[in-house]
Amino acid sequence: MPLPPDIADWFADQGWTPHPHQLALMETSRDTLLIAPTGGGKTLAGFLPTLAQLRAPHSGLHTLYVSPLKALTNDIARNLAQPVAALGLDIRIEDRTGDTRPRQRARQRVDPPHILLTTPESLALMLSYPEAPRIFANLRRVVIDEIHALAESKRGDQLMLGLARLRSLAPGLTVTGLSATVENPARLAGFMGGAEVVLANPGPAPDIAMLTTTAPPPWAGGGGQYAAADVMAAIQSARLTLVFINTRAQAELFFQALWAVNLENLPIGLHHGSLSRDVRQKAEAAMAAGQLRAMVCTGSLDLGIDWGDVDLVIQVGAPKNVKRLVQRIGRANHRYDTPSRARIVPANQFEVIECVAALEAVAAHDLDGTPHPPAPLDVLCQHILLTACAAPFNATSLYHEVCRAGPYRDLSRADFDACLDFCATGGYALRTYDRWQRIMLRNGLWQLRDPRSARLLRMNIGTIVNPELLQVRRRTNRARLGEVEESFAATLSPGDTFLLGGQTVRYDRLRDMILEVTPQPARQPKVAVFNGLKMATSTELSARVLALIGDPTRWNALPPHTRDWLALQQTASVLPAPGTLTCETFERQGRAYFCLYGFCGRNAHQTLGLILTRRMEDIGLGPLGFVATDYALLIWSIDPVLNPEPLLRLDAISEGMDQWLAANALMKRSFRSIATIAGLLHRNLPGTRKSGKQATFSSDILYDTLLKYDPDHLLLRVTRDAARHGLVDFTRIEEMLGARPKIVHTICARVPPLAAPLLLEAGKVPIRGLGADRLLEAEAARMMTEAGLT
Repeated sequence: MPLPPDIADWFADQGWTPHPHQLALMETSRDTLLIAPTGGGKTLAGFLPTLAQLRAPHSGLHTLYVSPLKALTNDIARNLAQPVAALGLDIRIEDRTGDTRPRQRARQRVDPPHILLTTPESLALMLSYPEAPRIFANLRRVVIDEIHALAESKRGDQLMLGLARLRSLAPGLTVTGLSATVENPARLAGFMGGAEVVLANPGPAPDIAMLTTTAPPPWAGGGGQYAAADVMAAIQSARLTLVFINTRAQAELFFQALWAVNLENLPIGLHHGSLSRDVRQKAEAAMAAGQLRAMVCTGSLDLGIDWGDVDLVIQVGAPKNVKRLVQRIGRANHRYDTPSRARIVPANQFEVIECVAALEAVAAHDLDGTPHPPAPLDVLCQHILLTACAAPFNATSLYHEVCRAGPYRDLSRADFDACLDFCATGGYALRTYDRWQRIMLRNGLWQLRDPRSARLLRMNIGTIVNPELLQVRRRTNRARLGEVEESFAATLSPGDTFLLGGQTVRYDRLRDMILEVTPQPARQPKVAVFNGLKMATSTELSARVLALIGDPTRWNALPPHTRDWLALQQTASVLPAPGTLTCETFERQGRAYFCLYGFCGRNAHQTLGLILTRRMEDIGLGPLGFVATDYALLIWSIDPVLNPEPLLRLDAISEGMDQWLAANALMKRSFRSIATIAGLLHRNLPGTRKSGKQATFSSDILYDTLLKYDPDHLLLRVTRDAARHGLVDFTRIEEMLGARPKIVHTICARVPPLAAPLLLEAGKVPIRGLGADRLLEAEAARMMTEAGLT
């Protein structure tokens, strides 16, 4: 339909002209995937058909808006209020998230609003109610914001299953996906179940470069504190700056480093997922009100929220992922016709090369991405149980409905039946236990064996299995400061200090699963081991880094100190290059070192290190330890690796992988997550919640039992597949060995220049106590001198 005159008048009143991609969504009745740059009016485009259609009376829910972040729903509600009021539309807009009041949630089941703003988890919960057919009967449109972020995790699979259910409850509804950063539009459209792709004009190229710093980056480390004064100067010259850090712990440290050089006492905030909700909301409110000059943040502010006054984004540390960098860049100058301005601060010398490669990828509009793994069966098990909560179902009808979901289009009936059998019996080894017999077949329909179990299933909805977190509160007034991992809390003794929320606190005691602390600003803190984002450099960006290192004709893009480093490597050893797998053997202080430049990410190198050291042990080389980075693996041993080819045979590594996984604690951790999603384990119980130790104990017993008596159990199969594809990145090891079959091995007379920073990573472990910084500096100087670097 064309743009109605009153909506066109509203655009004119704002001084706006509708963009072509906004009009395109008005003119189609098909499912669409809109790809438009940040600030290009994507969300308004998604709602324009809704506003046009709601000019006529409509009974019940018309449009469902789904976002990956609860905070986005509040932002969207504010942004929609203006056109709704201007157009005089008599409609209700409400949110439905975990923060919505119980009374409002209950009312929505009886009297849903015209527009409902929600998350994948809340949608799954609503679909589990018997009232779901009535709630969604008149649904006409679904708008999915930041769909690329959902498609990268099991939350997206859960949402697509919910979407398939909605199509059955409301035939004829249309779906619009919105995204700014998509590396493969056709694949994402297929994830939606098939959609027409609408590409907007990308707008002006961003103003993005490396931040000029007074000192070169250090050889090792990831915090970027060396550039704190330079970042502070950039903040002073901008109106409002977002400073992105890759992990929560590093964000805390960099926040402290900034305040140490904040001589003008500019207001600077801190935002990450381990801070309490109240603390985060206060920081967001201060930023929206223009009370801050900068916000140090993690991925918690990657998506969606429109901070219109932000005119500079600084990324501290290599971005690891081009798509994530583009998303973060878009936070600055959040307007369609204004180029975003961003600066990157590499944390160490290797990251200089990665940052240059990322800048080249952004200029070439070459985004990276991870192909979606096979449809996860643990999510399907949860979906089957929740479907039974709503009403009895026919298995064949549900199978065909599930296959309408993009990720499950190729689901075999055998896999579906295996999930159905798991929900009905728990599997062969558990079928004698009543507690795992959740559904039963009666009169040709599957239904809950005990309707009272619906409450427990609904309490454990979702695919996000968080680490065991403990609340941190002030001991004096019980004010909530945030959360830390239970595993970190277990290492604390009374009197220990750590950073949280930008302040040093002293651990006093653990009471009722709450960590009680006292502010202790004068003490040197420990660093809280937040879970955060443990990101590995993407496959595409790693390939760009390798190509840049291996081609000296392209080194002009690098700063002089990095060019000199690579030139010295070329003289002393050999340069890693595409098509080859470069390895070096050298000795230092009586130890033999083997360095492999795999460029396949930290997780894959970590896995390869565990497998290779076991193989080296078997052949008598006496491995002593290893260190893994995104670019390389360094192993030290008693005897040297003189011929790496037998060690690096793919068949032997695959066999070692299977043996290692079978006995590894990582498998139990992965199983626990999968068993929780599939409904075999419950973290939340009526009136209580299991502690992390209780949940781990339960899952470990189940894992050992199934491994012994039912090794082909569905969840063990899912766990093995998940571990190989995600947990340990074994697929990247396979890709590395397949793409670079030629092994180039060099025996070096001294420490090779590229390997020297890895020795610093390894050298950090034993240096402790008084004078640690001086000892580390002296050790770094010695290593760099040995490598020919100054």
